[in-house]
Amino acid sequence: MSGAIGAEIHGVDIANGLSTAVFEEVQHAFSDFGVIFFRDQDLTPEQHINFAQCWGKINVNRFFKPVPSYPLIAEVRKEPEQTSNIGGLWHTDHSYDQIPATGSILYAREVPDSGGDTVFASMYAAYDSLSEGLKQMLSSLRAIHSSRDAFGPRAYQDWRDKSDIGDRLGNAAAASQDANHPVVICHPLSGRPALYVNPGFTQRFDGWTEEESRPLLDYLYQHGSRPEFTCRFRWSQNSIAMWDNR
Repeated sequence: MSGAIGAEIHGVDIANGLSTAVFEEVQHAFSDFGVIFFRDQDLTPEQHINFAQCWGKINVNRFFKPVPSYPLIAEVRKEPEQTSNIGGLWHTDHSYDQIPATGSILYAREVPDSGGDTVFASMYAAYDSLSEGLKQMLSSLRAIHSSRDAFGPRAYQDWRDKSDIGDRLGNAAAASQDANHPVVICHPLSGRPALYVNPGFTQRFDGWTEEESRPLLDYLYQHGSRPEFTCRFRWSQNSIAMWDNR
């Protein structure tokens, strides 16, 4: 793991449940490192759900179809012949919601022989490295986030027409509500400030046009994805990545 983000946790068997003391340690690591990883976790769907419920009420992803018989688990599936990429653009999960999900838990049941790595970026480190003048300007800004371009009716039709994974998505009518968030947020536990804009879902600054917003947003996206702010996770069967959306 790089110094900016990410920690791999060993010696924890999620399937058998976590003691209060161990769960508190995992919570601290989650808050401190932004994304935590576990390997060799052989979970049933019920155990996966139980682990998620330890963190609070499950916020179900409404655009990916669920695992059959388990509506609380969204399924991200790619067959060997499917080559289209979804989720490859930098994004912050659920920033399009008025109250974004606390975090996301992705469990790998099957993985390809090569490829498929996931890269995470620390928006805390990205914010820390900005100039004081830019920090001051951003502190007064808010931004509009939306799921329309990624999951709305037009996007859904594009996925079906132009890709081989359109059948994995659904519920396009739910992409109807935009969210307005501060450009700089503070973590509820640590109080650490972070940039809260992303090319996947941020549309513009509140009170600005998209054309006016684009140059500054593009700079922040480029800045936030600098290699020194990132870590890369190489998936293996039964590995878990859990990242903090706050």
